[in-house]
Amino acid sequence: MPPLNAVRAFEVAARHVSFTKAAAELNVTHGAVSRQVALLEDWLGVALFHRTPSQLSLTEEGREYLNEVSTALDRLVNASMHVMQRAAPVVLRVNAPPTFTMRWLIARMSVFQRKRPDVEIRLTTSVAPPNFQENTYDIALRGQQGPLNNCRSIPFMTEIIIPICHVDLQETLRLAHPRDLAAHTLISYATEPYAWSEWLTAAGVPDLKPANILSFEQMYFALQAASEGLGLAMVPLFLAIDDIIAGRLCVPFGPLGAKRRTYYVNSIAISKAQTLNVDFCEWLQQEGRDTEQSITAWAASQGWTL
Repeated sequence: MPPLNAVRAFEVAARHVSFTKAAAELNVTHGAVSRQVALLEDWLGVALFHRTPSQLSLTEEGREYLNEVSTALDRLVNASMHVMQRAAPVVLRVNAPPTFTMRWLIARMSVFQRKRPDVEIRLTTSVAPPNFQENTYDIALRGQQGPLNNCRSIPFMTEIIIPICHVDLQETLRLAHPRDLAAHTLISYATEPYAWSEWLTAAGVPDLKPANILSFEQMYFALQAASEGLGLAMVPLFLAIDDIIAGRLCVPFGPLGAKRRTYYVNSIAISKAQTLNVDFCEWLQQEGRDTEQSITAWAASQGWTL
């Protein structure tokens, strides 16, 4: 094998027909390039350049060698890039609301990772409308009233929003009718998709005034406050269903006044990771169906139809 550093120095110098320009490209000195070319010429036993005080030019052997060396180096670069790309992780950037991510998505991610162990999921959170031009994510999960414009929007789960509370609150202070909320604390949060005023109107008590109102910035804090028995919170049923089935939370008024909304997986219409996006969407749809079936089975055990 010829000395490869010398071959590289020759290829750059021959391409520019200049040791000075080669030195700038390789970030070395003019003398270093000259020494490497001389080393290669000594190894080959032929002159590759005609050198005069005012001009540098390739010999016939130099021109022939340049053609072969350039092709070989190009193949080496392409082979290296191919291996590097195959070795690099496949990344899927997913953005979703914070509470949804903590209470539902993360708990189910292991199923997708077993299905696609080659994929690295990078999760970020937001409740803002998806904007694929200004944000660096491939997929955005949101509760929506319908598909988004200029987006590939696929529904994967129905969101049913109703009041929930700690079981102790229901057992010690019976909540038989919505008007009983006049003696209780209602928990609200800034990002709520269904306000208490809307639910009270749907429940037939639009003028009811609760004993107290406890306000938070995020749904997660409202759900945690309800879990601690501080009052009643209006949250999507699928976020609380595990605690409800376990007997920690309850739905005091059943499906009364429930609001429905759909969760969508949104992505740009044309994606470089189209196959990966399809796999992720199919997995989400299956998880959504499983969650809905759990909720339907639980509701049936209560004698409710959701």
